[in-house]
Amino acid sequence: MGNSHRVDGRAPVHGFYSSSSWIEGAAVRQLETVADIDGVRAVAGLPDLHPGKFGPVGCAILADHIHPAFVGSDAGCGMALFALDLAARRIPVDKAADRLRDIAKPYDGDIAGELAAHELAPSDFDASLGTIGGGNHFCELQAVEQVFDATCGIDRDRAYLLVHSGSRGLGHALLERQVADGLRPLAPDSADGQAYFAAHDHALRWARLNRGLIARRAAAALRCEADPVCECSHNCVVHRREGVLHRKGAAPSDQGLVVVPGSRGALSYLVAPLATAPKEALWSIAHGAGRKFDRSSMIGRVGATKSDRERLARNPFGGRVICEDRALLAEEAPEAYKPIAGVIADLEAFGLARVVASFRPLVTVKKIATMRRHKEDRR
Repeated sequence: MGNSHRVDGRAPVHGFYSSSSWIEGAAVRQLETVADIDGVRAVAGLPDLHPGKFGPVGCAILADHIHPAFVGSDAGCGMALFALDLAARRIPVDKAADRLRDIAKPYDGDIAGELAAHELAPSDFDASLGTIGGGNHFCELQAVEQVFDATCGIDRDRAYLLVHSGSRGLGHALLERQVADGLRPLAPDSADGQAYFAAHDHALRWARLNRGLIARRAAAALRCEADPVCECSHNCVVHRREGVLHRKGAAPSDQGLVVVPGSRGALSYLVAPLATAPKEALWSIAHGAGRKFDRSSMIGRVGATKSDRERLARNPFGGRVICEDRALLAEEAPEAYKPIAGVIADLEAFGLARVVASFRPLVTVKKIATMRRHKEDRR
């Protein structure tokens, strides 16, 4: 059931992390603050829990109203895993890194045609379609490290591609509109609630197209094809019969396989959520390693010297990291994140998921110098 605690008048708070996990007190206090809000029915904190701007990241919240702040400013942000028809052992890493570098540039294809093909209305932010974005977003070429379940369909010889991106400026504008109106809760059946749901769903569909287009660009650069394995959003709101379910940095446990990535210097894990998971987890699991140190505290901690920046441009597996923004390189250093092995161990210990396969990073693409910094959720 997790580490549960309840105070009179407060919704129950369930923590699915062990005593050995790195969980900041500020994040737990944010969980409790959310549980104090009128109309919140239950809160679940996952092992990647850490403090966020409008509330904790790495949590699921069940309420009777829509709370746009719980979703944050990148509605639709999520992960997508693709299998490439390319043998991982035959990939020259440096050559692949050079080819993949261009996907950090703006997409110069037929954006209008992409939107029309996916029945998406045009927006003011469509020039960002097909791009990764800043913050913790990335596109990563991976090799299989280990297969734990041979029936899952993961081919240990193939290369894989993991894309983490969202709705870019579209999601930010959605939250800004709510902030301008006072960021108040919205009744699901009200006109404002329905309008938010419609804009939110558009952002989720846009974000999904964005991840798919990034994968297609990467596959074209590597001269191969990309087949989807699994895909999900971890910043979203879902209308269920039990109430309005918000996920902020929480992957769904009711939609099949989920990738739980580590830092750029660690393994990523493909997990199968368990149908027997406790209901107190609110149909959710961790979405990644979770931050150990916030972005501002990483500046000066790493990357201050040329040799350290060169270290950050490689990973412990001999792979490459493409990031030409010095501040971002430091903010997203492996040291900024919790050990992914501990997060996975907690998911298993609390009966939330089982591991299917693990992947090691070959090339991680984040940002090149010519990209403008977009205003988006940096969590």
